Order: sequence, then structure tokens, then C-alpha cells
Amino acid sequence: MSHRRLLFAALTLAIVAMSCTSDDPPSTPLNTSFSAAMASSWHYVGAPQRVQVGILASDADGIRPVTQGSVDISFAALGDGSGDPAPGPSMTATFVPVPGTDASGDVPAIVSGANGVYEVEDVTFDTAGIWKATVSLELDGIARELSATFTVRERSEIPAPGMPALATENLTMDSRVRPGAIDSMADINGGEIPDPELHEWTIADALDEGRPALVLFGTPAYCVSRFCGPEVTELQRFAAEFPDRAVYIHVEIWKEYKPPETQVVNKGAAEWLLRELPDGTPEMTEPWLYLIGADGIIIDRWGSLFDISEVEAALDALPPMDA
Repeated sequence: MSHRRLLFAALTLAIVAMSCTSDDPPSTPLNTSFSAAMASSWHYVGAPQRVQVGILASDADGIRPVTQGSVDISFAALGDGSGDPAPGPSMTATFVPVPGTDASGDVPAIVSGANGVYEVEDVTFDTAGIWKATVSLELDGIARELSATFTVRERSEIPAPGMPALATENLTMDSRVRPGAIDSMADINGGEIPDPELHEWTIADALDEGRPALVLFGTPAYCVSRFCGPEVTELQRFAAEFPDRAVYIHVEIWKEYKPPETQVVNKGAAEWLLRELPDGTPEMTEPWLYLIGADGIIIDRWGSLFDISEVEAALDALPPMDA
């Protein structure tokens, strides 16, 4: 099935090398413009959830992410856009790095090799419609305000915490399909799947056996945001460090990926993530990480990035599985 590319496409980040030779935050080049882009999606009314916003710097060298530290984010409900904004929550957002990238400074800055988004947790929206996130931060001593709009729906269109997990028959190493449909890295790895341990279980089998599951939906070879590959690597680490707490599953997004002629979504990914917008346009975002309990109920979900320490704590809180 063909569909419009991911909502997260606005945050395609071209990392440009910069020289940083002191302990001070790197200065911003002249003629740099800044913008905010929503990194999280499928928000809904009435339940606490994470909201993620990316901050992008654009100049003659390209587009780079602002990283590190914290920023303030305030929300306002715009409804259908015809009335005055209704103020919503105001919170401090902390930086969540892409796994494997270093962004340990205390203040927002453009740092070579760093990548990620700013996140606030436990945001509850009280009404559906269009909302605006206004980001306030200081860069190089200059106060800046950036904004992005997003949609809040009456309910979550994709599986959310508290819902039963879908009993999906995702592809595994036993599936008689081309390797790249099981894991897109095989397409650039000579046909070899680099993480077979993440393709041993179907979600349906985990539910049938009453086993918790940590499931990552993403396409490491073709991810628009460049988040999926590092997240799959982190999923491998979780599997190695917490082998008795859950089964670990990577669900590849694409059955076939040959743009623009052929783009076919895997059935397992489509069941969870592919939805139709009110105008009839199919829409899909990724990556998403889901933690499913032994009772088959979704405990938590993270998208597009996850805080490693949060996932580790959630796994550690699960009782050990029987062998």
C-alpha cells in the first residue's frame, strides 16, 4: 500500500560537522534561522502522554538540531482555528538524545554529532482540535520563541496504554519472504539480517504464552528521522541485559521500499500504525516502542524517541518470566 511519507519528515536532520574546541557552548553562526517541529504524534484527549518537539537550526550549511539542556513549552488550544487560543499546560521539557549520541551540556546549543528532541511528560489535553506548542529558550544569550501546531483527537487512533495489544502475526526469521521485509537493514547488508534475535517472536505468540513484550516498530534502513537504527540497536541491548523480563520484537515497516514507484507497508506495521485521516489520506508515523504486559494490556508507548532510563526502569519493574 502506498501512502504519504511520515509525519516526522519535517525533522529529517542533516548533521553537519562543527568545530567545538572549548568547554563553552558553541556559538550560533550568523544568518541562522530557527524553527520548531512536532516529533510526537497521534495525541488524544483525557490521558497523560508524552509530547516531543524538535528544534531545528537552518543556515547556509544546512539543517541541524538544537540539543542539550531544557526548554519551556506552553500549550494552547486553537480549536478549529477561528477563535482565541485557550491556554493549556506550561511545562519544562528536557532533552532526549538519540541513543548513542552525546548531548550532555546544560544549555541548548548546536553540537556536532548530537541529535534528539525535547520532551514533556504527563501532558493531558482537555479538548480535541488544533493545538499550538510554543517553545521558549535562550540561545547565545538571545531569548527566542518558536511554535508548532498539531492535532489532538478525541481518542487515540493507534494502540495506546491501557488498550489490549493487537494479536499481530508479524514477520519472523521463519517467514518465507525476502530478508529485507523482515528487517530493512538486510537490504544494505548483503541480504543478511543483523539482529535475528529480534525476529523470533510474533506479538500473537507472546500474547498466547502470556509473556511481556517490548516491541519496536521502525525501519532502520529507511527511517526519515534517522532515529530507528539507533533504537533497534538499543532494543538489542535491552534484550541482552533484561533477557528474563520480556520478549523483544522488531517489526519492520516496509514489505517493499522502492520509492516512488513501489512502497508497500508490512501487514503487522499497518495493523498498529497505518490509519486514514479525515480527508481519506493514509497516514503513518514511526518509530514507536510499545511495552505490553503479560496480561496482553499495553503498559506504555514511546514515540518517536524513548528515554533509555525510563525503558530500563519499566523492564526492571516486570517480574522475571518463567523459562
